[in-house]
Amino acid sequence: MDISIVIPAFEESKKIAADIKAAADFLAVNGLTGEIIVVDDGSKDTTAHVAEKTGEDLPAGMSLEVVRLPQHRGKGCAVRTGIARSTGEYVMFADSGCCISYDNILDGLELLKSGNCDIAHGSRKLPQSSIQRAQPVHRRVFARLFRWFMNAMLSMPQGLTDTQCGFKIYRGDVARELYGRCTSDGFMFDVEIILRAQKAGYRVTEFPVEWTCDPDSRLSVARTPWPVLRELIKIRRNLTKEQSDNSSD
Repeated sequence: MDISIVIPAFEESKKIAADIKAAADFLAVNGLTGEIIVVDDGSKDTTAHVAEKTGEDLPAGMSLEVVRLPQHRGKGCAVRTGIARSTGEYVMFADSGCCISYDNILDGLELLKSGNCDIAHGSRKLPQSSIQRAQPVHRRVFARLFRWFMNAMLSMPQGLTDTQCGFKIYRGDVARELYGRCTSDGFMFDVEIILRAQKAGYRVTEFPVEWTCDPDSRLSVARTPWPVLRELIKIRRNLTKEQSDNSSD
């Protein structure tokens, strides 16, 4: 199988059908074999039901799996669950809402297939990227504060411009290895995966994307800062403990 597409979703009943159809169209148009894995992160709406109904209309031979988590755990848990169930030679996750067209996958796949990297990150910050609708000012301020906290607390790889873009592609074996070790349930799972990739010696390369801000984001600037800070502290503590435990063996 060429590629597994994981779509984490929390109360996305109004978007998930379009997400699935866009992913399926991408696979069909480009002649790729693939599976689409929707992970419903404990939604109280009809996200999972809509996803399952949409799957009934997909072309023959195209696989859709809908995983229902019993309670809301967080985006990191949803992505981790989907990747654990993946079987593709390449694995990606994409945020619900089609903020980035699936056609952008081709640039990331080319980087992976050419051997230039093991992980390809979509980035909204590269000069070649095209922003169709920008984030509102308060979200841009939050993003700057986040980068400051992250760089102050963790030894992130230099040169990465957009660690939180919800459009990342991996060699399948690398994805399943890294996410198999990941412990972060919330939005900061991207940071943990990057740090684990760096420790394991995997190469991360960014590629430009065409991006449109989704005003209906699940990331709340009003509610998120302190949970994000706590999660970064937890990541640092866990990785430090792992390193200490490994050194003492």
